[in-house]
Amino acid sequence: MRQIGLLYNVRKQEACSVRADICRQLERTGIRVVDVPIDHDTAIVETHPELKSCELVIVLGGDGTLLGVARQLSPFHVPMFGVNIGHLGFLTESEPSQLEIALERILAGEYNLETRLMLEAFVYRELREVARFTALNDVGVGKGSLARMVTLDVHVDDVYVDTYTGDGLIVATPTGSTAYSLSCGGPIVLPHLQVMVLTPVCPHTLFSRPCVIDASSWVRMSVHARHGDVEIAVDGQQGMRLLPGDEVLVRKAPFQATLVRLPDREFFGVLRSKLHGEPSV
Repeated sequence: MRQIGLLYNVRKQEACSVRADICRQLERTGIRVVDVPIDHDTAIVETHPELKSCELVIVLGGDGTLLGVARQLSPFHVPMFGVNIGHLGFLTESEPSQLEIALERILAGEYNLETRLMLEAFVYRELREVARFTALNDVGVGKGSLARMVTLDVHVDDVYVDTYTGDGLIVATPTGSTAYSLSCGGPIVLPHLQVMVLTPVCPHTLFSRPCVIDASSWVRMSVHARHGDVEIAVDGQQGMRLLPGDEVLVRKAPFQATLVRLPDREFFGVLRSKLHGEPSV
């Protein structure tokens, strides 16, 4: 490798100290480092276009940091390696204590590239597109801060599915199936599958259940509410207020996220470690 991006969350003090360790390690190899401090709203591609040509980007932060980076870099097919300086760390691949050895293995070519499905969401108001988003985890449409129910007419490929009344509906990727969707009763989906999960949030009926659909499908959610307290949330980080009559269309994005994985880490082992507290192998 000749050029590696190093992105670190400036809000996390440990990320800054780990960054210094990585810089020292990479300096010994002669690899050029594109050093980028990031915050929650940093436009990394606009300010550092050289990231698009990096052979690897190391992301120091939690899952939220990696989600934000993935939304910006994935269109350019840049492989990302996440280092967990957060809490759960489902998406990240290494802990700071293991990083030196992990980085040596990566530089020696001992890694795999894993692609992850991403979503595009379009907001239409009076038949006109007013917003567009990209998601790695999920797109949710639901109530805002007030405790009011939301009614959504849902279609898949123009076929009526159901009218959901409750707190909202999540459209999740396999990656996002272990996030918000899981806490709402959705299934865990293997990350390599090309599917989407529709998960109702606190539905006001016993018959609304999660549904798994093919990733080639379109999902259309029509907002029916007398109040204006409805929002779209993208990866829990971006979003906007929706109005009665708005429509949200969700589909598979034309690009995928590329994550760097070490060969001896497998999905179910990570799952046991993160959800049950078992030590990872």
